[in-house]
Amino acid sequence: MKNITVSIDEQTHRLARIRAAELDTSVSALVRDYLRHLAAEPDAGGEASESSETIYQRRCRLLREVLADFDGQGIGLRMSDNLPREALYDRVAARAEAVAERERQRSISEALKTSPCDS
Repeated sequence: MKNITVSIDEQTHRLARIRAAELDTSVSALVRDYLRHLAAEPDAGGEASESSETIYQRRCRLLREVLADFDGQGIGLRMSDNLPREALYDRVAARAEAVAERERQRSISEALKTSPCDS
């Protein structure tokens, strides 16, 4: 494995260390993964390495995965699933729904405060 020395400003270094900690990895591993992905992308001529997928192929694959996930969850993208214009702009119904949700949250928090497990 080869070593590379890179100079960056302190702010970038600090943010990279924070991000690496969030991902439970090191800054070196982040840079290594970035360079690995960069090297696998097509060059200016549009040629990619034989073992890697192009950006277009990756996006198509990810889109297929999302749509398959939607199908698995029963989420539809049909026009019949959309709200009609009248329901979309029915502010009275939206306010009533918001009030009902606040009341539901309030009753839940009150029930948790008076839990029989506390006694």
